[in-house]
Amino acid sequence: MNHELSTMNRIYFDNAATTALDPTVLETMMPYLTDKFGNPSSIYSYGRETRMAIETARKSVAKILNAHPAEIFFTSGGTESSNTAIAAAIRDLGCKHIITSVIEHHAVTHTVEHIDNLDAAKVSYVKLLPNGHVDLDDLEKLLASSEEKTLVTLMHANNEIGNILDIHAVGNLCKLYNAVFHSDTVQTVGHFPFDLRNTPVHFITGAAHKFHGPKGVGILYINENVRIKPFVHGGGQERNMRAGTENLYGIVGFAKALEMATQHHEEDSAHIGTLKYYMMDELKKHIPGVAFNGDVLGRSLYTVLSASFPKTEKSEMILFNLDINNICASGGSACTSGADQGSHVIRAINQNPNQVTVRFSFSKQNTKAEVDVVVEKLKELI
Repeated sequence: MNHELSTMNRIYFDNAATTALDPTVLETMMPYLTDKFGNPSSIYSYGRETRMAIETARKSVAKILNAHPAEIFFTSGGTESSNTAIAAAIRDLGCKHIITSVIEHHAVTHTVEHIDNLDAAKVSYVKLLPNGHVDLDDLEKLLASSEEKTLVTLMHANNEIGNILDIHAVGNLCKLYNAVFHSDTVQTVGHFPFDLRNTPVHFITGAAHKFHGPKGVGILYINENVRIKPFVHGGGQERNMRAGTENLYGIVGFAKALEMATQHHEEDSAHIGTLKYYMMDELKKHIPGVAFNGDVLGRSLYTVLSASFPKTEKSEMILFNLDINNICASGGSACTSGADQGSHVIRAINQNPNQVTVRFSFSKQNTKAEVDVVVEKLKELI
């Protein structure tokens, strides 16, 4: 089978891991990869032109998220953004206690574990409800009994099961108990409308590659009332907040991808949501014993469907067999798919060892016909 044929027939259902770069976004980035290569910190017009491009991108992102441009900082992605916010809350904002959950992305859990190992703060884990949502009563109990300044770090939407946090309810609790609130919003920026001026949150994060932008560029929103020190030292870039020559074409690409995602949000989300529910119905119809993880029909991402199949000798090899058949899906987060310890998220909410979990995640480029092909294949494989 030649390579061209195989990529042509590939079905890509792993959009929560990363998405294809939109051709229009690439086109917008191209001049900054070719002619407009000036260093944004240089004083001649060549540099001023690229500095301008960055500030225009910042304004555009701020406008879409209803934030102030001074609250938007460009980073290398969601992982750096979360690391920056969590480290700064402990180092600069005086937090001595962290409340988080066991189903956060590793960018958060590993950062929190690192701080815990340094004895820089003590860590509490909020209880989860059986459907995978955060138990808000338990969160309030933890906040009420905390004697020290607290950082709450809870993701807006889970990258493996799709559950969505009530960000306003959590933010209001944090306000009540004078806690700092960081939310990993990597799965929701570019997929949901934000109104940050009216959202009680101190830090949120974003990554362009989750909404058809380039990899290696993200944002950190830092509420204007928060003063932190840089995570990366060395230069005065990003208003002295992040040293290093800016990822110019990445930043331009981030803004363009976010503009496009916002412009087409209604039709894209309707199309993608339809695919998710269609696939769910088809799996129920054709695969006996299939189950779904998280609050699938409730507060949940329209892009993610986490399905568990009965474990058999055949189904244990399911991801491998899907891959051989040119179907891309994952067992959980892409960041851990190389390790075989399985998913920490699924372990936390689904204690059934006789099930094999597959995450299907969709984009505007997927179709119902692709769902039909995948369900047919799954019938054979299970």
